[in-house]
Amino acid sequence: MRFFFPDAHDLVDPSFDFATERRIFSGSRQQSQLYAHEVHDVPPYDGMLLSKAMVDPHTKTSNVRYSFAQAQRLKRLGIREFLRLDRPGLKKRIDTMGDCGSFSYINEKEPPFGVDSVIEFYLDCKFDYAISLDHVIMGFTESDEAAADKLAEWKARSEITLEKAREFIKRHREDKLEFVPVGAAQGWSAKSYRDAVGSLQKMGYDYIALGGMVPLKTHEILSSLEAIKEVRHPSTKLHLLGISRLDNLEAFERLGVHSFDSTSPLKRAFMDDRDNYHTLERTYTAVRIPQVDGNPQLKKMILSGQVDFGFARKLEVACFDGVQAYDAGKLDIESLLDRLREYEAVWHGKKDDSARYRETLEDKPWKKCPCAVCRKLGIHVILFRGAERNRSRGFHNLYVLKQRLDTQSKKTKGKK
Repeated sequence: MRFFFPDAHDLVDPSFDFATERRIFSGSRQQSQLYAHEVHDVPPYDGMLLSKAMVDPHTKTSNVRYSFAQAQRLKRLGIREFLRLDRPGLKKRIDTMGDCGSFSYINEKEPPFGVDSVIEFYLDCKFDYAISLDHVIMGFTESDEAAADKLAEWKARSEITLEKAREFIKRHREDKLEFVPVGAAQGWSAKSYRDAVGSLQKMGYDYIALGGMVPLKTHEILSSLEAIKEVRHPSTKLHLLGISRLDNLEAFERLGVHSFDSTSPLKRAFMDDRDNYHTLERTYTAVRIPQVDGNPQLKKMILSGQVDFGFARKLEVACFDGVQAYDAGKLDIESLLDRLREYEAVWHGKKDDSARYRETLEDKPWKKCPCAVCRKLGIHVILFRGAERNRSRGFHNLYVLKQRLDTQSKKTKGKK
């Protein structure tokens, strides 16, 4: 199974000094900082996915990450050169996939642009694979009767998606476009997903992306895949949009899933309360040492006079220095945990994560990991503190996901 990582300008600064927390800024962030495939010895993904919604503003709620200058440069160079996917020494090819970013216009009655606009974007960026224009359906039911009030809207969105897919592949054939067309399927039930895949296959698609599944429960995804299995041709490959669900990789692969994309491993590094650092065996909680001037709750208490800035800063420094001293064998774990507890009582008040911190600090998983991030950062990779560490830890998590996929692939081949 292949993993595509969605691009959202996730980079790390190679000049950042983790011990002193200083950097040397050198011009454009996108051009001077590094993507995950430039940090690791071997790229931690098989491909990168880029949504039109990340580049071109088309609604008031568009979450555009590219500046106007960056968007123009992307379209001038193409995605491979812009993301530096062909850098010298890269040990494997990274494929590219484009989609329209339908979640960005989820509240619109119809997509705010047409097939021509999407194709123009795909051609400008020179993608290897390109997904047809779709309209997301937010809802899932086991019975159409139970969702009668929503059914008309869901059916309309499904029909729009299939209509755009038909127009998309027609244009692809007539103009002999170079990218591989991927048909988008939207559904509100296992049966509707099955019917959508059947329709897309009749149009000529042999690579189909299943959209709208992000909010679904795992058993709903699996039931949909089981239904799709009834009509899926042996040669048809499935792509799961925005889905990882690592515990179900074997079942996904058995049910025809060829690829998926997800930012989950990266985001969990800094958005999850507990599972921040991943290994093949388990996850660990990152040790939180927030910067006094970077924690909103603590800043609010300081400004209101509840907490003295100097006192909080003293505790922060004691924790930061203590972690490094512990790593060097100059401070025992009990003394370090005492410091972390005291600071946490100030910046959080009602929280005590010291038991989970103990597991992380005692097991020292960063010392066992061979990835480039852990080799460079050492103990800093498990500190929940600032964007550089948190994003770097996310890059480590991407490495672990790729290792898990490679292990799964070997198992599958062994069974065959």
